[in-house]
Amino acid sequence: MSTPKLDGKVALVTGASRGLGLAIARGLKDAGATVIVSSRKLDACESAVSSLGDAGPGSAHPYALHVGHWDSIEPAVDDIISRFGSLDIVVNNAGIAPLAENLVSVTEGLWDKTIEVNLKGPFRLMAVAGDRMAAAGGGSIINISSIGAERPSPPEAMYAAAKNGLNALTRAFAQAYAPTVRVNCVMPGGFATDMAESWDEVFIGKIVDRLPAGRLGRPEELAGLITHLASDDAGYTTGAIIPVDGGRTSVY
Repeated sequence: MSTPKLDGKVALVTGASRGLGLAIARGLKDAGATVIVSSRKLDACESAVSSLGDAGPGSAHPYALHVGHWDSIEPAVDDIISRFGSLDIVVNNAGIAPLAENLVSVTEGLWDKTIEVNLKGPFRLMAVAGDRMAAAGGGSIINISSIGAERPSPPEAMYAAAKNGLNALTRAFAQAYAPTVRVNCVMPGGFATDMAESWDEVFIGKIVDRLPAGRLGRPEELAGLITHLASDDAGYTTGAIIPVDGGRTSVY
């Protein structure tokens, strides 16, 4: 039996208590990583870890972290390294996606919160984790953006702006911590997560009808790519921004 490709690696996944984040955590764990399942609420992290189970080559551990709180990020990174021995992989998945049908009514508070969680927090986490990874001799950072960054609709203007900023940070950090730390980004489209369970058929139809793939994505399809990017198999891939959207960005 071959050795799991992430055996011995420690991975932090933010926003991992549900949806795509949980699927990513499962994929990394199945590949042999020690996965830190992080979100704002510890009980949600504990439930997520329980759902992942004890079987498999890797392990999962709950960790409460609010990425929007700048001053909490550096202590959390150093605590994880102290407790688990290293931090080799970071997946910046935490985010919020408020929709605003009436843009003039958007409050400054909502704008600031959207930027705080989707852009400011990932910047600080990349800066601190990248610094520690570079000092240790290597690592992989993977940002979860959105096809909205390139195909924004008016209601998602704030979210799209933040995610486009995350794309820019990906390219900048790929240079900043080169050559030892690789930084990449994926842009998911519509996926069949627990969030999609609340979508009605008309809304899903609007998404699917314009997709060459003709369907929503399965979370494990994204998780497989994340696992690849985190591994040495992707050693020549850095600064990449990869759409995983059923072909949405190929349609004009």
